[in-house]
Amino acid sequence: MRRGGYGAGGCHSPSPPAQPMCGERCPHLGWRRRPRADAEGEGASGGGRARGRDGGARRGRGDRAAVGSVRAMGNALGTAAPRGPRRGEPLGSPGSFDELHRQCKEVFPQQMEGVKLIVNKTLSSHFQVTHMVHMSTLGPSNYHFNATFVGDRQLSPTETHQAKFVTWQFDGEYRGDDCTATLTLGNPDLLGESVILVAHFLQSVTPRLVLGGEMVYHRRPGEEGAILTLAGKYTAQKWVATLNVGYGGAHASYYHRANEQVQVGVELEANTRLQDTTFAFGYQLNLPQANMVFRGLLDSNWSVGGVLEKKLPPLPVTLALGAFLNHWKNRFHCGFSVIVG
Repeated sequence: MRRGGYGAGGCHSPSPPAQPMCGERCPHLGWRRRPRADAEGEGASGGGRARGRDGGARRGRGDRAAVGSVRAMGNALGTAAPRGPRRGEPLGSPGSFDELHRQCKEVFPQQMEGVKLIVNKTLSSHFQVTHMVHMSTLGPSNYHFNATFVGDRQLSPTETHQAKFVTWQFDGEYRGDDCTATLTLGNPDLLGESVILVAHFLQSVTPRLVLGGEMVYHRRPGEEGAILTLAGKYTAQKWVATLNVGYGGAHASYYHRANEQVQVGVELEANTRLQDTTFAFGYQLNLPQANMVFRGLLDSNWSVGGVLEKKLPPLPVTLALGAFLNHWKNRFHCGFSVIVG
């Protein structure tokens, strides 16, 4: 019987098939051909067509699965690639050198004694004045006046104490995208040949790591010297570690924010010239519903203390009450302050 124009020797026929597709297989050439769907060969080739369709469907599903796997792998590699920071991403400003330990120091309460009244007045967006009256039981009462001008250049406050001029200080600061440089000139006296020069520099190495240093140069008749201090700061999501190391000693601090209400801080200071080392632990409790903040401390000098601050909204007034006790020296003092502005 002839199928599709080929006989028993169709495999050796000089005319090749139209297209090698799934169907009957030639034992000599190894290619497959689909038989014609005529009435004569339909019964004999029905099983072959079923097997061909089944095999083609399996290969089609396999090809689609392979393509899907490749695409999934490409998507996975594409999403996993940008894990690190992008090239050219700004590192951020490291801030000023004096603010390296700021977050830890803000947890500790400020020493209070006597009665203090502080009035802050902002005259313009560039000029601010502060009046402070302090009535003390341990020392003489005094009055302080501070004037601050903030513009393209910031000058340090000029302070008067009992209507007498105390000090001159000029600050110049440059803040880049990832570095900060500061130069401070204090008490310049050309006639007496005395001056104090302080230079700071900080550089953001990574978005979390800041390195820098400080140099202090002082000169007066018969004395001249310089002190160099290196500094480093690492900032994580919930904690900050800072270290200053120099010829005069070392200063290390650790700040940790437990939650929105609780913050703790630890400080360690070592002075090589005085042969003295101190350790302090401080904590801060925030009570936003009551508009209250409590700060407490405990140090290696056997001192304990705490300050409670209470805001009186909508008035710009803050009341503070503090008490401190030194068990080793058997000293106790307390204070009360009112801050307006």
